Amino acid sequence: MPQENVFDRFVAWTRANVLLIDATAAVVLALVCAAAATATLTGVATDPGAVLVSVLLCLPLALRRVRPEVSGALVAAAGLLEPFVVDTPPLANAAVLVALYSLAAYAAPWASRGGLALGLLGAVVVSARYVLPYSGAFRALPVTLFVAVLVVATWLLGSLRRAFRQNEVALRERARLLEVERENESRLAATAERQRIAREMHDVVAHSLSVIIAQADGGRYAAAADPSAAAQALGTISATGRQALADMRGLLGVLRQGPGDERAPQPDAAQVADLVAQVRASGLDVQLDVLGEPRELPRAVGLAAYRIVQESLTNVLKHAGPAARARVEVRWDPDALRLGVDDDGRGAAAMVAPSPGGQGLVGMAERARLHGGAVTSGPRSGGGFRVRATLPYASPS
Repeated sequence: MPQENVFDRFVAWTRANVLLIDATAAVVLALVCAAAATATLTGVATDPGAVLVSVLLCLPLALRRVRPEVSGALVAAAGLLEPFVVDTPPLANAAVLVALYSLAAYAAPWASRGGLALGLLGAVVVSARYVLPYSGAFRALPVTLFVAVLVVATWLLGSLRRAFRQNEVALRERARLLEVERENESRLAATAERQRIAREMHDVVAHSLSVIIAQADGGRYAAAADPSAAAQALGTISATGRQALADMRGLLGVLRQGPGDERAPQPDAAQVADLVAQVRASGLDVQLDVLGEPRELPRAVGLAAYRIVQESLTNVLKHAGPAARARVEVRWDPDALRLGVDDDGRGAAAMVAPSPGGQGLVGMAERARLHGGAVTSGPRSGGGFRVRATLPYASPS
């Protein structure tokens, strides 16, 4: 692992200091080529113009990656000067191939194609200037072909490097987009979870407080005439408060735990009867009708059914008025679970308007839509209010 870290740091340093690296290499190459151009094998000075050309060919390579077009133009100018001032091709001609590679790898496409054309032209000029006058066309043609093949091979290597760079950039951009997408998905998931918890909190708190208020009012009026009824009301208040507290602790427990921890109590359609009994104990005259054969439901669908009935009965307690009666119908049809809650109270006008927090009738409709179902609600003819819900047995993907 330490070796990998050292290597990664070295690669990062080289990428951040390309100008320093290329400038150093260009100076070293210029010194070597200039020294080679100043002497023959016997150590006697020869062809002073080769020194100038060697320096002019090598030094522009310092800009070969940061300003490849400028570097290539300077090298090309020095190459065009060479046939006029140099009698023997210097070692520095290798810098032409380096410049051509840099143009193909790092420069704009027009500069890359221009460098290839100049390189092929240079192959002809070299043969015509340094081979043809002394060895004839028989040897000049193979030299021209050899230099042309070398130029094309260098340009292809540079183009391959360009393709690798473009692929690397595309992969980095894709990784960036994937990271942005993951952040967006996490944000959407957090928003959906907040909405789910808001619906649960509303259902738990609104229902429990409605029952407690109804029992407290009834117990207060019955305390003088019937102490036993007041004691029963207090018992219902106590049981409802404990249940609400347990539900709240469960919801907060889910918030404290990590993802996937589902230890909160999850009521379902099988507990609708207990819910009706609890509401009936609070003083509301409510009837339950179960039609069809109950079946196993997905947990989320069962919870949605329970909460829809709970919210509907809570609205009856809050809006239907005294002496109201309600009827809950749970119908197990072959394709879906259908729920109905009717009352004959006088609170229809209050129930039509959505609650300020958007968690009443709107919340019921949202629950149903999450599972491919629907909720309709509105006043009944002759008075009262009606809620109808349809929940398919299988939630959509």
